Amino acid sequence: MVRVSGTTLTDWLRARDDETLADVLRARPDLATPRPADSSVLATRAATRASVARAAEGLDTFTLAVLDALLAAGADRAPVDPATVDLAVAVSPDRVMSAVHRLRSLAVAWGADDAISLVPAAREAGGLFPTGLGRPSAALDGVDVEAALADLPEDERGVLARLSHNGPVGNTRDAAAIPTLAEARTPIQRLLARGLLTRVDASTVELPRQIGLALRGVGTGALTVDEPGLRTKAQKNVDSTAAGAGLELVRHTETLLRLWSQEPPPVLKSGGLGVRDVRRLARATDLGDREVTVLVEVAMAASLIADNEATNPEYLPTTHADVWLTAGPANKWATLAAAWLDLPRLPGIGGQRDAKERVLAPLSEDLRRPVAPMERTRVLEVLADFKPGTGVVDPDELATVLAWRAPRRGGRLRDEIVRWTMAEATAVGVVALGALSGPGRVLLSEGTAAAAKRMAEAMPEPIDHVLVQADLTVVAPGPLEPHLATLVNEVADVESAGSATVYRVSETSIRRALDAGRTAGDLHELFRTRSRTPMPQSLTYLIDDVARRHGRLRGGSTASFLRCDDPALIAEVAASPAAAGLRLRRIAPTVLVSPVPLLEILDELRAAGFAPAAEDAEGHVVDLRPSSRRIQSPLRAVRRVVTRPPDDDQIAEMVAAMRAGDRAADSKRGRAVPATTRTTGNTTETMALLQEATRTQTTVWIGQVDANGIASQRVLEPLRIGGGILEGRDPSTDEVRRVPLHRITSAALVEPS
Repeated sequence: MVRVSGTTLTDWLRARDDETLADVLRARPDLATPRPADSSVLATRAATRASVARAAEGLDTFTLAVLDALLAAGADRAPVDPATVDLAVAVSPDRVMSAVHRLRSLAVAWGADDAISLVPAAREAGGLFPTGLGRPSAALDGVDVEAALADLPEDERGVLARLSHNGPVGNTRDAAAIPTLAEARTPIQRLLARGLLTRVDASTVELPRQIGLALRGVGTGALTVDEPGLRTKAQKNVDSTAAGAGLELVRHTETLLRLWSQEPPPVLKSGGLGVRDVRRLARATDLGDREVTVLVEVAMAASLIADNEATNPEYLPTTHADVWLTAGPANKWATLAAAWLDLPRLPGIGGQRDAKERVLAPLSEDLRRPVAPMERTRVLEVLADFKPGTGVVDPDELATVLAWRAPRRGGRLRDEIVRWTMAEATAVGVVALGALSGPGRVLLSEGTAAAAKRMAEAMPEPIDHVLVQADLTVVAPGPLEPHLATLVNEVADVESAGSATVYRVSETSIRRALDAGRTAGDLHELFRTRSRTPMPQSLTYLIDDVARRHGRLRGGSTASFLRCDDPALIAEVAASPAAAGLRLRRIAPTVLVSPVPLLEILDELRAAGFAPAAEDAEGHVVDLRPSSRRIQSPLRAVRRVVTRPPDDDQIAEMVAAMRAGDRAADSKRGRAVPATTRTTGNTTETMALLQEATRTQTTVWIGQVDANGIASQRVLEPLRIGGGILEGRDPSTDEVRRVPLHRITSAALVEPS
């Protein structure tokens, strides 16, 4: 029980209404697990050091300053009037009381407006310098600090500035004694002589609070923060820009899956993706190393790729990737965006070096930071507070605002996380033009399915046509329908991507389509029916020429054979330089055989200028290229690392249970039965007491445990017992409760007041 000068936090909580208790549980969800049995349990948890420290992480700079001032006034030992605390600056009383109300809403403080108490753990959890200010110096009372600072040399001001920025305490070899100003030789010795630094011991100095406040310019607003520069764009423009980024993200992920299906990169011995493989993917996607790190981290989080955990482990696409590839662009984007939002890692530190000068590799455990989703959400929630279409001009200004709002959160990477989040969110399509996109806003508030629907509205409609140019390029003036995109990718290679993708048709790409089983007629039909421009004659000739040569030379497995209806072509192949290495020999005027695998023969002959095709036992053309490699999706679901707070219904149940526990604790008990257990206790006396209470309509106090083993207490007016259930009315709410008899651990009759 937390008591300060006669009153207790438990009593104060019991006197609050249900909504106040519910607000405490919402603001500090750690207090709700496991469910508190009554107000005394809630008060005990609220006063623990770890919980208070967690609550203090969400306080802004001004509220922390008020907390610090209350601690300086001894509010953790006796009630304090907030109007009498010293903040060292002129601040309106209403603003101070607003901070006090915030502390009370967290149950860090309690009491009347003119008698505020703090939980003792507030001093311990806050540390020696909760707001980064040192203790006041009596030597500076009545001194014009501003004037004293104005006359200081640059080296002395630099020492004070570093202590103001990094913390008020510093270690030095110049604090052995306080010299006179004439004897001082170093900047620290001169500051000690002037009284602008306080000597703690022979190796430690402290920056007085008066100096720290003056250097921060408190009088001109250090306990306030300027809002970041804002700009407003039409929400439609923001969403269309975000949709373009989302399509690019999807395209790059498809490239990643295609590349790693054929050439999976190895897993480093220390874990993660090697620099060489990062660079290879960067060339394939035309992205920078940092953007590639985000891409592979998101793909891993979305379970599209995984470590196959073999003897020589590699990163391979998963079976889930095949499902993802069949989805529409908006659903693909939503899967990736949700995975990024919940990613318990910091891609921004990928490629940096640790204290041992080791490179922090993407996909390695070095990038894991469990608080990353919470920090990412904090940044986006600031943008969500602005009107739709309104965003920040400079991410650094946003970092300043977030640092003021929660100075104790984020650690040394606090500002960098803000910048990384803005850059990553822009690449993912959650943010565009510095503002939260419509799909991003829906993702935060409503979830993945709703975000996919919103992104589908923002993305351009898939088109069913292309534009074939005379230079053998094919222009897709927008995202293609999935089936058309598959056909075009078979017969052409991407030359440049963007809102309008340019493909190039070549002999190699046409041969690839023919190898896959397409015929020249299929390709002519594709361009004739799907192109809004006439099919150029040069493309017609190219398709016919490649098709005429394609498949004239056929290969099969004996090990391997080559056959052709033209004996002259067989003779040409047999006389070529490649024939010796492939160990080809003629067994008939139109047939060659070899012990070399067929795929190797086909590759060598194609490199020598021939155009062979593979056939099956019936003579049909088959594609012998290796199929995409896949591994089973890992048995893990993408989930938030930060525990979700209880919802309103759960909180209402908790508050009702605490009220019942309070009434049970306050009841005067008469005859009781000893505690019993479900498995070993004798319940005869308990049943007898409950039956007597039911017969005589006497209120009864019961102790019980729920299915999770959490104990609680309750007072009931028993109505009936039967079927293993005690049914009774809660005297304060008039609600009927049903308690399984095997959950009752003890019982007692309640004496009338």
